Amino acid sequence: MNSLQEASERICELKGSLMAMDALAGALLCTLPERARAELLRTFDVHAEVARTVLLHAPISDHTIAAFERDVARSRELIRPPVAEHAPVEPVLLTTVRIGTFDGQRPLTGASGFFFERDERLFLVTSRHVLFDDKTHHHPDRIEIELHTDETNLVRSVLFSILLYREGRAVWRQATDGTGEVDVAAIEIDRAALPRPHLMRPFTPVHLQDSLGEVEVGRSLLIVGYPLGFHDTRYHLPVARQAAIASAFGVRFQGQGYFLTDARTHRGTSGAPVLLYNEAARRRRGSLPWTLLGVHSARMDMSGRDRVEDESLGLNCAWYADILLTLTEP
Repeated sequence: MNSLQEASERICELKGSLMAMDALAGALLCTLPERARAELLRTFDVHAEVARTVLLHAPISDHTIAAFERDVARSRELIRPPVAEHAPVEPVLLTTVRIGTFDGQRPLTGASGFFFERDERLFLVTSRHVLFDDKTHHHPDRIEIELHTDETNLVRSVLFSILLYREGRAVWRQATDGTGEVDVAAIEIDRAALPRPHLMRPFTPVHLQDSLGEVEVGRSLLIVGYPLGFHDTRYHLPVARQAAIASAFGVRFQGQGYFLTDARTHRGTSGAPVLLYNEAARRRRGSLPWTLLGVHSARMDMSGRDRVEDESLGLNCAWYADILLTLTEP
């Protein structure tokens, strides 16, 4: 009895040791570049074949050979370089991130945001009401965004937290114009604090519209964001909604610093970029041939309409994106 118990304990110890070695091997393999892992796999296959030949000519049981083949297969899976689980992704889908707002550890709301780069400085842009809104008593103290960490496997991502206050002062930048507050905010991000590696495609000043009078009413647009938080939860990518310019572009609608879009939008889209495709700009703008026209704010709804008899207008406010030149000044 004692011998059987000791044997069982020894088997359990060996299993534990094997699992620990697997964890160590997996951690070491993750640090190897893809080319080194491919070469290691080739060498492993050669050595495994030699061992297989020896085993097949040795006086051992079939159980031993089966265990060998099982462990060889398991080891190959550990060594094999990660296989990309996606086709090439359009860069525009990597410009935008999902924003979660929090009061301490308590989740509050979800929204959209995008990256903007100017003079090597990186900013996260969203609607100002996402970060602070007295009317709805919305006062988060931090936000979280989700960042891709592997260009070959979009499944891999991490959450990155950003505090909204430092020594009692708000860290975001906002602006006002002649009619009041502009519903756009920009937070400068410390690049050194970002996870390494990370994958993103920021807009730059070159993506802003040069002449406001060159964009016609009715032009097709794209709004990239996270309506109601909906997105590709496996690959952590946003969705895009078709839109159209619904008011005279370049003219401040009703004197405000925004124009109107005609699109079906929902809560969670606040802070999304409003984009115009520009094939002619591909050479100048590289792999991101889009013009950043505006920042989606909210649905435009007439307060006097009958909510039972009258349908929603389906119109939205988008603040002109040139406000970013003011918000990102040194």
